[in-house]
Amino acid sequence: MTAIKHALQRDIFTPNDERLLGIVNVCKAGKKKKNCFLCATVTTERPVQENPEFDLHFEKVYRWVASSTAEKNSFISCIWKLNQRYLRKKVEFVNVSSQLLEESVPSGESQSVAGGDEDALDEYQELSTREEQDIESMMETCEYAISNAEAFTEQLSRELQANIQSIMASEKQVNILMQLLDEALAEVDTIEGKLSSYEEMLQSVKDQMDQISQSNRLIQISNTNNGKLLDEIQFLVNYMDLSKGHIRALLEGDLSSPKGIEACINASEALLQCINVALRPGHDKLTAVKQQRELFSELRDKFARRLTNHLNNVFIHQGHDQSSTLSQHAAELTLPKHNPLHRDLLRYAKLMEWLKNTQKEMYDGLSRTYVDYMSRLYEREIKEFFEVAKIKMAGTTKEAKGKFATLPRKESALKQETESLHGSSGKLTGSTSSLNKLNVQGSNSRRSQSSSLLDMGNMSASDLDVADRTKFDKIFEQVLSELEPLCLAEQDFISKFFKLQQHVVVAPPLAQMEMEECDGNALPRMPPYMEHRHSLSSDKDMVRLMMNKIFQSIETELNSLIALGDKIDSFNSLYMLVKMSHHVWTAENVDPASYLSTTLGNVLVTVKRNFDKCISGQIRQMEEVKISKKSKVGILSFVTGFEEFAELAETIFRNAERRGDLDKAYVKLIRAVFMNVEKVASESQKTPRDVVMMENFHHIFSTLSRLKISCLDAERREAKQKYTDHLQSYVINSLGQPLEKLNHFFEGVEARVAQGVREEEVSYHLAFNKQELRKVIKEYPGKEVKKGLDNLYKKVDKHLCEEESLLQVVWHSMQDEFIRQYKHFEDLIGRCYPGSGITMEFTIQDMLEYFSSIAQSH
Repeated sequence: MTAIKHALQRDIFTPNDERLLGIVNVCKAGKKKKNCFLCATVTTERPVQENPEFDLHFEKVYRWVASSTAEKNSFISCIWKLNQRYLRKKVEFVNVSSQLLEESVPSGESQSVAGGDEDALDEYQELSTREEQDIESMMETCEYAISNAEAFTEQLSRELQANIQSIMASEKQVNILMQLLDEALAEVDTIEGKLSSYEEMLQSVKDQMDQISQSNRLIQISNTNNGKLLDEIQFLVNYMDLSKGHIRALLEGDLSSPKGIEACINASEALLQCINVALRPGHDKLTAVKQQRELFSELRDKFARRLTNHLNNVFIHQGHDQSSTLSQHAAELTLPKHNPLHRDLLRYAKLMEWLKNTQKEMYDGLSRTYVDYMSRLYEREIKEFFEVAKIKMAGTTKEAKGKFATLPRKESALKQETESLHGSSGKLTGSTSSLNKLNVQGSNSRRSQSSSLLDMGNMSASDLDVADRTKFDKIFEQVLSELEPLCLAEQDFISKFFKLQQHVVVAPPLAQMEMEECDGNALPRMPPYMEHRHSLSSDKDMVRLMMNKIFQSIETELNSLIALGDKIDSFNSLYMLVKMSHHVWTAENVDPASYLSTTLGNVLVTVKRNFDKCISGQIRQMEEVKISKKSKVGILSFVTGFEEFAELAETIFRNAERRGDLDKAYVKLIRAVFMNVEKVASESQKTPRDVVMMENFHHIFSTLSRLKISCLDAERREAKQKYTDHLQSYVINSLGQPLEKLNHFFEGVEARVAQGVREEEVSYHLAFNKQELRKVIKEYPGKEVKKGLDNLYKKVDKHLCEEESLLQVVWHSMQDEFIRQYKHFEDLIGRCYPGSGITMEFTIQDMLEYFSSIAQSH
């Protein structure tokens, strides 16, 4: 039965957290007897006294028959114990012996069970973990704990009885211990009384200390407030107070002496610090602060007016003093230096910065005054300087001296002329043809706008020799060399004096300037960063605007001078392009955003236009060349003109920055030369086409080989090929005439062979038999051949010109070609007329003597 109970506990009740207390094997009373087990269980959780749960009573009576009376009694006893322990409303046991119920309660504990004490049923409580461990350790010490449970139980009972007796024997010690505990409790009560009195005393001390701490905190706050107040007063005294010496310097300081200027600078800086001091919250409401700020504003306004009036007088005075030395500098083609003026004014640079930070309106007015006076001064200086430059430049030719004898002209006349060229704004608003309209006053005759070395008229090489061009180059270089330091010095002064910081902009190389199309020619266009921007959003724009106003006449005067140089000689544009490019490159290296760089860049556009116009004029002249129908052609004028242009250009553009522009011009010119040489050769009536082509391309080849222009290597090879081809063509065509019948005869022989006739059978044809051959050969004895060659030499001499000296070259080529033909005729005779013994009336040695004697006789 124990094994069954253990199996039911393990398989059924343990998974449901229940503990099996009693079990009985029963069967239903009746015919069908089915064995069952009635189980009495409790949950492993200890029930709570107040519980919302409730149990239901059975609705009907179940009748069971136990397997034995003992099991029935044991199960009823278990149910009674559960009833006594867990149920408030007791279940009534009917027909159950009271003796059975009494036996189910251990002796000595019946009263507690009857009273409902739960401790009487502790044996039914679940063992704790420690209890289980203790039981296991006892069972391990006893060998028969499992095999003989009754003996193990008896042993435990004996040990329990011994323990109970030991406890009862120690009752005396327990009583003594209890007495000691009572005494200890009385002592504890005494100590607690003393501690209470001590606590009352400490509480009084604590209250006093809290009062002291509160007083100390108030004193500390007062001290902190006093310190902060002292700091505020000290701050106002230090930063809102201006010394009497500074006030006196601002109101009465001498602005003309170095010491007075230094004192005014120190006083103005101190005043600016007082004005700009960052007041703390609430300071502006103090009466003393308000009074001090009003004093500072009054001092600022008075000193600003004093400074402005003084500098205005300085600008006016310096402008008048500078104008008295203009004539002396202009006669020497130099511009007056303004370094002394700049040096004197730079002493006021810090005061100008102060004025800029405090009185922007007065600062702007002073800037306008400076620009106004200096623009007038510079305009007079620059106009007289350029007038002298024009006189010297026009004096490079005798005719030009007469033209400009009346210079210098009045400013109004010059202004009218420049406005007609560039418009009233002085900008390049017109087309390139507007530059051609410059008229030189006092001149009764004009030079052609496209004058160059190609002209055979007024502008000949004798009029425009190398010395004149060199002189023009020096004058133009002198003009640019004078303008460059003048503009850079003025811009540097403006930046320092007016405290305008310029931002450096990285500029692309000059060779990478953007190109724009104008009248079919590629022209350099200034990049966007070099264009004028009329905004005052930055100091850089302010500097540019001031420079534009001060030097507003420079660009106009430069364009007028360039137009004059181009008028005198269009080849001057080569000099101007090189010089102007170099100065633009130099200016960009110094400061890409400077006024000088921008202005010279704009003028460079005009120079490049004149250069392109010069190239276009030469090409146009090539196309307009007319040759004489009565005289031989010889070397064409534009071929020699190209040679002179290339020699001059190579000299000018040596190590120049704008070599690419010249290379492009070379390509345009040489292509035009090639095209027009062929055109003239086709139109020539007096001179054979091959001779015109041969002589001119030989001259072109010689020129390109001598100058070694790398960009024209392909054209040089092409010129040599054309020269060689036309030389050979001319020689072959000319040699067909001295032995004309012999040529026709052997051409017929070659035609028969080409038609399929065997070479040895050609002699059987009637027109080409041996008799006909001998007849033709007899017509050309040595004397006739020499005579024919002599006539040929004379004819070639008439065709060729003396300048190129190609007569001997052509004659030698004809000799070689004649010998080749002679050998070819002998070869045909040997192949087509074998064994005939027919030979020419003259030998190769005879021919060499003929050619040599004819050449020597002429």
